[in-house]
This record gives sequence, structure tokens and C-alpha cells, in this order.
Amino acid sequence: MDSAATAAVAARRSLPKALLAAARPAQWVKNAVILVPAVFALRATEPGAMLRAIVATAAFCLLSSATYIGNDIADRERDRAHPEKRTRAIASGELPVATAAVAGALVALVGLGAAFALGPSFLLVALGYLALQGAYSSLLKRMAVLDVFAIAGGFVLRVVAGAEAVDVPISNWLYLTTLFLALFLALEKRRAELTLLGPEAVLHRGILSEYSIGLLDQLVAIVGSGAVITYSLYTLAPETIRKFGTDRLKLTIPFVLVGVFRYLYLVHRRNAGGQPERVLVRDRGMQLTLLGYAAMVAWAIYTRKP
Repeated sequence: MDSAATAAVAARRSLPKALLAAARPAQWVKNAVILVPAVFALRATEPGAMLRAIVATAAFCLLSSATYIGNDIADRERDRAHPEKRTRAIASGELPVATAAVAGALVALVGLGAAFALGPSFLLVALGYLALQGAYSSLLKRMAVLDVFAIAGGFVLRVVAGAEAVDVPISNWLYLTTLFLALFLALEKRRAELTLLGPEAVLHRGILSEYSIGLLDQLVAIVGSGAVITYSLYTLAPETIRKFGTDRLKLTIPFVLVGVFRYLYLVHRRNAGGQPERVLVRDRGMQLTLLGYAAMVAWAIYTRKP
């Protein structure tokens, strides 16, 4: 164990702080995609719709935290062999397994309660998300290719949940773009794990023995291109222009390209990508790109002439 990791474990957290760490609040940023359907359905200015979207996002934050706790319980032995994950609350022994299990169950119940309040359709999507996470943890994460599709499926279900929350149909364009982009992130995560762990990669995650840097680079090129092309076609599609009454959304394409290029740079040159949420939260270039994209979307579709 390196000195930084030793110091991290030595500085024992209190039980509340260990529980919060196990819930991984930094990863809640992934659930922001639940807000996307409301934005592109032109309902972001409706207080009632946005309240439901925010409750939906909170519900998925709780459900995702419950799955993280469950995964950490199941993977605690493998995590102890990982240079970063061995400092997690459960793997390091700061959070007893029994306490973590009870906390995870309670968090899941509260999340499902919020999902129930949003209606049966939303609850069904939430249950589907939990089922997918369970399938991933027990089986799919040990099956090459299907493992990254399971990760991507979690993002697709988040978008579907966002659409159900505000009662709008999910666009085919949004579905495809989300799928390609989520696969892009999942594959880059696998690449970062291979690069970081080297020969010991398979000791932490056995499925990594089925991948190689060359293979992952080819797959990333396919899905990365698919994400950019699909999004670009969406902004230029006649139905999109009719819906928003303008073609200004095409001006967001450069921000998408910069975001993809920046992420590739961070993964290939800065060894980032193992935890995509860290890239979004900590990298100033990515933050500025996302802020610029959001501002351009708001200008393009919410300031158009009636």
C-alpha cells in the first residue's frame, strides 16, 4: 500500500462520514441526465415539471447509492487489491458489512418510495434499473461486451426515467445518443483500468483479461463517432427544426466535439477515465465545455421567437 493510501486509511472516518463515503455522492452527477428529457421537451421553465424531474433525480441518487453499497460489500476483497478502491469505507474496514447492508436497504426503500410517488410507470423504470444493477453485479460484469452494455443500459434507463417523470415521449435521437455516449464512457473506463492496474488488472476485475488496449481503442472509435454523428443529425433533422422553430441547435455541435476530444485527451494523456464523474467534477476544461454547452442549448431553444 502506498503512503497516500496508508494515510487515507489511517485517518479513520466517523461512522456517518463512512456511510456517506460508501454512498458515493460524487457519482450522483451521473443522474443529471434525468433532467435532459425535460430540457429538450421545452418543459424546463415549468415549475411542476421540473419539481418532478428533481424528485426523479433524487430517487435515482438514492437507488444508485444503494447499488454502490451492495457492490462494495460484494467486491470488498477485490477492492483491497486495487490501488484506489482499497481506501473505500467497506474495503478498508471503516464501515462494518452489517451496518452497510442495513443502510443500503434503507436507502433503497426511500428511493423506491420516491419513485412510487411519481407514478407506476416511473416506479417500473426504477425497478428495472435495480434489476439491471443486480444482474450486472452477479453475472454481466463477468461477460465481455455485455458488461459495458449493462453500464450503458443504466444511463439509458435514467433517460427513460426522466421522460416518464415529466410525461413526455423519449426521442429516438436521445435514446441513440445516450446509448452511444454511455458506451463511450464505459469503454474508456475499462481502458483506464487496464492502464492503471497493468498486469494486476485481472486480479481486481477478471473481465479485463478479455480486453486489450487495441481492442478498446477500436470500440471507442466506433461508439464515439456514433455519439457525435447521431447528435449532429438530431440537431439538423427537419423535425427538430420544426419543433424548436430554429436551426440554432446545430451551434452546440462544436461543444460536443470539444467535450469528446477533451475526455479522450484526459484518458489517453492524463490517465483519467477510471472514474468519469471525477473528470466532470474536477477538470476545469470539461466544466467550461459543459457550461458553454448548457448556455448554448438554453439560448438555442428557449429564446427563440414564438
